[in-house]
Amino acid sequence: INAALAAINLLKRGEKVNYTYIAAEYGVARLTLLKRHRGVQRLNTERIIKYRNLNISQESALVEYIKALYKRGLPSTRQMVRNFALEIAKKEVGKCWVDRFIGRYKDRLIL
Repeated sequence: INAALAAINLLKRGEKVNYTYIAAEYGVARLTLLKRHRGVQRLNTERIIKYRNLNISQESALVEYIKALYKRGLPSTRQMVRNFALEIAKKEVGKCWVDRFIGRYKDRLIL
C-alpha cells in the first residue's frame, strides 16, 4: 500500500488519480487505497494503540517490574499481573488481557 501511495504522490498537481489502475498495478484494494490516500482510513496499528489499556512504555515498565520480582524469588501469578496493570492503567483490564500481555512478551517474561 505504501508503494501505491508513493505512486499517487508522484503524480503532477491537478492530474487525475486513477485509483483503479494504481490499485491493480500494486495489488491493493482500490477502496483501501482511496481511503488511505484521502486520510479517511488509519493504519490498524494506530487504531490498536488508541484502544490499548497500557501504552508501550507502561507495558515495558510492567515487564521490568515482573522480572525484578522474579529475581527476588517472587514469581508473578496472572492475578498479580492483572492487579499491577490495574494500578498502572487506573482502570480494569479485560479478562483475557493478561493472556494477551503474556503472549506479547513471552520472550521477556518468566511466570
